[in-house]
Amino acid sequence: MNSENSPRKRKSISYAKWGYLFIAPFFLAFLVFSLIPLCSTIYYSFFQYFRSGLKIIGPNFVGLKNYITLFQADLPKYLGNTLLIWVIGFIPQIFFSLLLAAWFTDLRLRLRAQGFFKTVIYMPNLIMASAFAMLFFALFSDNGPVNGSLISMGLIRQPFRFLASVAGTRGLVAFMNFLMWFGNTTILLMAAIMGVDPGLYEAAEIDGASSRQMFWKITLPLIRPILAYVLITSLIGGLQMFDVPQILTNGTGSPDRSVTTMIMYLNNHMYSKNYGMAGAVSTVLFILCSVLCFLVYVNMTRDNDSGEKRKRGARH
Repeated sequence: MNSENSPRKRKSISYAKWGYLFIAPFFLAFLVFSLIPLCSTIYYSFFQYFRSGLKIIGPNFVGLKNYITLFQADLPKYLGNTLLIWVIGFIPQIFFSLLLAAWFTDLRLRLRAQGFFKTVIYMPNLIMASAFAMLFFALFSDNGPVNGSLISMGLIRQPFRFLASVAGTRGLVAFMNFLMWFGNTTILLMAAIMGVDPGLYEAAEIDGASSRQMFWKITLPLIRPILAYVLITSLIGGLQMFDVPQILTNGTGSPDRSVTTMIMYLNNHMYSKNYGMAGAVSTVLFILCSVLCFLVYVNMTRDNDSGEKRKRGARH
């Protein structure tokens, strides 16, 4: 009787082990394909390790010699090239993406054929960068269609050598990066704007706010997390820029190495089998990318974090 009347003891079931089981493949893949190679790269950056013909020299520990050699060489120039080309391409990218996202999500404009335009602006993102670079190489060559059209319209008398001028080559690389990625950025910003509560716009419209005021006071602050994501991913992609300038200039970075990027410089060391210098370049790029992304994240989310702290303080 006592055993029947006593409440049954139920064992608590923990499903945590299944969660660890499902996330284990990611951590294993990250360990094997990312963390171990990263540690190995940093380790060999402190060694003299290269191949001279059939002879392998090293690894011999040299400390910071590889890093000193890099900064005494042309590494700052290549870093400046990379950041400059990224900025030239990113500024119009974020401007037009914000503009198109605001237009496509504004129900009052009633834009027609939105699906068609969204598909068109996203299509360059599906084209391989190598094919894009070869296309622009053919279009903007000395005897290409662009020069032919400009001459036929009487705008220029002689073909303009786009690929022989510093401004022309940098502009083409930045323009290609802009065309390839602004469609993807537009879709992300559209998703962010569509996630904003419509009641905020209705209340602002009742209060007499204009479209410009609603964009700057409501839309832009509320999509800040997505803007931070777009900026960080674009910065990472910009620092890793390789395929477009490599193919467009046939790996030379000409004229005057003005479009030689950090990854092109790294590729030269890997091609020459200078593993120590290649490891040093990779480590510098990793540290630089981490610091810049951290600064962007902190600056973009500072107001949101302070606002949440004020809300918590008001509740308590």
